[in-house]
Amino acid sequence: MLRITNRIQIDEAQLQERFIRASGPGGQNVNKVSSAVELRFDVAASDLPTDIRLRLARLAGRRMTKDGVLVIRAERFRTQERNRADARDRLVKLVRRACVAPKPWVETKPTRAVRERRLKAKAHRGRIKSLRREKPEIE
Repeated sequence: MLRITNRIQIDEAQLQERFIRASGPGGQNVNKVSSAVELRFDVAASDLPTDIRLRLARLAGRRMTKDGVLVIRAERFRTQERNRADARDRLVKLVRRACVAPKPWVETKPTRAVRERRLKAKAHRGRIKSLRREKPEIE
């Protein structure tokens, strides 16, 4: 079990890992060893609560496929074990972020003093601009 919070856990059976060759520099090692990890988690079929699944899909962005599968690719490290741990850690962090419900937005009204200051500033700007106008010459 992959522990997310005290109440939320992901079963290891729901995770699929595929080891692939990493891109970038590394000499012969990068051509011979499949050290990068592609971690797949089927969010749509998971037992996560619906609100968390929706927030996770929004947070995942391009990492989420059309079928609802979250794909995390880890290739920062040279070893398979560290990349595997990195991918799982990133999954846990992403799901934890999805667990936090956004604070409801409450519409506020500007105070009377703020409204008065705004109107005073507008009147002041208007006076400045009116003084810039060219005065007609008197003959």
